[in-house]
Amino acid sequence: MKKQKKKTKVKEIKGKIKKTLTFAELMDRSPKAAEKLAELGLFCGGCPMAQLETIENGALAHGLDPDELVKELNK
Repeated sequence: MKKQKKKTKVKEIKGKIKKTLTFAELMDRSPKAAEKLAELGLFCGGCPMAQLETIENGALAHGLDPDELVKELNK
């Protein structure tokens, strides 16, 4: 039987996630956010750009749709 990969939920974040937040602000609001981002291939926790880069800019820089990323983070 195949093991299903457990998806991280980012429920404990206060307020809705918006693409104008920086990655640092997102991770300050929720430690689980870093896990969720890593599952999506974004390892923002150790990146110096996390302090300045918005979710929108980071998504675009990594070839992701910012709206889809925010939608996934708000699940």
